[in-house]
Amino acid sequence: MKILLTGAEGQLGRALQAGLNKHTLIALPRAELDISDLTCVRAVIFREQPSLVLNAAAYTDVDGAEKDAAAAYAANAVGPRNLALATAELDLPILHVSSDYVFDGRAQRPYHEFDAPVPVSVYGKSKLAGEDSVRVMNPRHYIVRTAWLYSAWGHNFALRMCTQKDRDEVRAVNDQFGSPTYAPHLVSALETLLRSEAFGTYHLAGSGTASWFDLTRALYQALGARARVCAVPSSTFPHAAPRPIFSALTTLQSPRILLPPWEEGVQAFAQAFAVGNT
Repeated sequence: MKILLTGAEGQLGRALQAGLNKHTLIALPRAELDISDLTCVRAVIFREQPSLVLNAAAYTDVDGAEKDAAAAYAANAVGPRNLALATAELDLPILHVSSDYVFDGRAQRPYHEFDAPVPVSVYGKSKLAGEDSVRVMNPRHYIVRTAWLYSAWGHNFALRMCTQKDRDEVRAVNDQFGSPTYAPHLVSALETLLRSEAFGTYHLAGSGTASWFDLTRALYQALGARARVCAVPSSTFPHAAPRPIFSALTTLQSPRILLPPWEEGVQAFAQAFAVGNT
């Protein structure tokens, strides 16, 4: 399959390039494809004639979106609209990656694909707007919501905690819950999905539920780190943007495409991190 990948320099983009090596991949960073520019999007897709467009480009600064909504909507709403419009014109499918932050976190149970999204931040609202545009513009779509993504490269919570692993004590939030997702595990699930032609909305995230404290403690155990992890409330680290307190994801749509338990992702990450830092 010939896949045009947007957001090639991001965390997920890099994981996709490593994991989709059996396909012909046209991996384009923002410098080569600004998805907020419809003329550019049309020109590139027409030139490359891919079998599918996989959109991993996104504005991911959750707090920054509160101050710069225009930038968040340009990348997370206008960009996906442009890609969906251009792919529909050529009758091509699109796979668009979205976020657990489209939910408000009040359900107190994992969210499935048929739960109504109610975002509470500008970032979440921009991601939902992108989803809506893809659904309207191109019926041949996969919309994939994932959560708490991390890998051994890029910028993410797990890597940030690795920089603190030799301290005596590290604080981690214990009243915010989600589904930690190891990026290579997500890529494997995406590859299965994109071959299915079963278009629709999917939740693909690490199986199970964890707090940031749970994730940090499991990570340090896997790394053999010396730091003691202390549980603290989310109020300890105030943010400009509100976060959903409980945004764990589950699936009713894709029971045959399940990711491994989030703990297995931590183990795989720890091994990759150790190899990259020896």
